Amino acid sequence: MLLFRHVHNKNDALAKCEGHCASSYKSKLSDFRGGSKSPWSRRKRKRALSCQHWSRLFSANGKLRDGGRKFLKKVRSGGIEPGARAEVWPFLLGVYDLNSSEEERKTIKIKKRNEYEKIRRKCHQILNCHKGFGLKIINEINNEGCSGGAPYLGGVSSSVSVSAKEFNCLGSEANSPDNADYAPAECMDDDTSELTYVDQCMAESESSDSGSSDEDDHGQMSVCGDIEENCAPEPKFVRSTSSKSDFFRSNKTPEDFATWQRIIRLDAMRANTDWALYSHNQAEISKEKALQRALSVRLKDYDHLEPYMIYHAARLVALLEAYALYDPEIGYCQGMSDLLSPIIAVMEEDHEAFWCFVGFMKKARHNFRLDEVGIKRQLKTVSQIIRRKDSHLYRHLQKLQAEDCFFVYRMVLVLFRRELTFEQTLCLWEVMWADQAAIRAGIGRSTWGKIRLHAPPTDDLLLYAIAACVLQRRKLIIERYSSMDEILRECQSMAGQLDVWRLLDDAHDLVVNLHNKI
Repeated sequence: MLLFRHVHNKNDALAKCEGHCASSYKSKLSDFRGGSKSPWSRRKRKRALSCQHWSRLFSANGKLRDGGRKFLKKVRSGGIEPGARAEVWPFLLGVYDLNSSEEERKTIKIKKRNEYEKIRRKCHQILNCHKGFGLKIINEINNEGCSGGAPYLGGVSSSVSVSAKEFNCLGSEANSPDNADYAPAECMDDDTSELTYVDQCMAESESSDSGSSDEDDHGQMSVCGDIEENCAPEPKFVRSTSSKSDFFRSNKTPEDFATWQRIIRLDAMRANTDWALYSHNQAEISKEKALQRALSVRLKDYDHLEPYMIYHAARLVALLEAYALYDPEIGYCQGMSDLLSPIIAVMEEDHEAFWCFVGFMKKARHNFRLDEVGIKRQLKTVSQIIRRKDSHLYRHLQKLQAEDCFFVYRMVLVLFRRELTFEQTLCLWEVMWADQAAIRAGIGRSTWGKIRLHAPPTDDLLLYAIAACVLQRRKLIIERYSSMDEILRECQSMAGQLDVWRLLDDAHDLVVNLHNKI
C-alpha cells in the first residue's frame, strides 16, 4: 500500500513537472513571438511609406519635418513602397543629411556625380593601360578630397606599376560622356623612357569642369606610384585552406585590382535576376543599349544572356570597379555583388547607386575584411543572443561544436540576401537602414524609448533577426540534427521560405530583452 502510494505520488509529481515544462515552453514561445508593442506584429505593423506620404513629410524649403523622426519611424514600422525607394534610399544611406534642404541636395547631387565620374575614369585608365599586363598593386589612392570619403582609406598604401608604353594611353580619353562609361582607347606603341604617372585625362577634364567650383577639385583621385619595367606575374585568386573561409568566398590580394576586375566580371555574369520583376525600365532595356554598356566595361562571353541581364551585369562591373578604387583596403570580395545588385535595380542612375552603395558599405564593409574580424564579432553576437535566450538550444550547439554559429555565416555576410526573396530583402534592409539612420542622427531612445516595450534602434538588428531565425527552428535542431553540417544544410534550404515580418517581430522581443546584455 505504501509502495503504491509512493509510486502514485511520484507519477503525480512527474505529471506536474511535465505540465509545468510544457506550459513554460509555450509561454516562452509566446513571449518570443514578440509583444503587442512590436511595430512589426500583424496588429501593429503600418503600411509602407508611399510617394504621397513621402512628399507630405517635407516643409516648404524642402527639409524633412522634425529632423526626419516621423519619416524614420514610418520606414521602420512598414518599409517603403517600390515607387518611392529611389528617392528615399539616399536619405536612409547617408547620401543626404536628414536636415538638408532641397537646394543643398541639388548641390550635393552634382558634386557626387562628378566624383563618381572621376573614379570611373580612373577605372578606364587602369583597364586600358594594363590590358595584358595585369595590375600588380595599387599602392596609393589619394582620396582625401572625396566628400563622404571613407576615413579608413588613410594609411592604405599601394603602387601602380606603369611603364612608358602604358603611360602613353593615360591621356587618350579627354572627353567622357555623361555616364562616364565609354569605349576603350588603345595604347600607343611608343616605348621611350620610364615616366612618372601624371593624369592628363583628369587635367583636361578639370579644365572642362572649371565652372563647377572648388568642390570638384576635392573629388579628384590621383593614382601615383613607382615605375617598373618588368611586371611580376599576376597573383592567383586562391581559396583559403580553412574550411570555414572556403564555405562562401575566396581570399584575395587586397591591392590586386586586375584580380578584382576579373572576379567582378565573373560574379556580375552570375547575378541573380529576381530583381527584373520589380524594375520594368531596366528589364525592358533594348539589346543595343545593353551591348553598348557591355562594351564600355569590356564585358565578354555574354551571348547566352538576355539584354536586361547583360545591362545589369555591365552596371555591376562599373560600380564594383569604382568601389574597389574608392575603398582599396577592401577592394572587391565575392558577395559584394549580392549587396549591390538590389541597389542598382532600384537606382537607375549609376552615380546615385554608387553613393548609396558606399553608404551601405560603411557598415557592411567589415564583412569583407581579410582578417574576418567583423564577421567573427557578428557571429559571436548571434551566439550570445541564443545563449541568453535559450540555454537548452545553446547547450545542444555546444555538444555539436557549433556554438560559434558558423552555420549562419552566409546570412551575416550578405545580409539575408540568399535566404529572402528580393522584396523581402529590401524590406529587411530598409528597416535596418532606418535604425542606423536614427542612430546617426542621435534620435534613438528619445523617440522609441518612451514606451518600455519598444525596442530602441540598434546597429545589430540583422543579428537579432538571424538569431530569431535559428530560434524558430530550435525544436528541429535539438531533436533531429546531430552535426553542424546538418544545421548548415537547413540554413541553406531556407531560401524563399522565411517571413521577413515574422522574423522582425521575433527579433523585436530579443532586442527589448537583450540589447543591454549583449
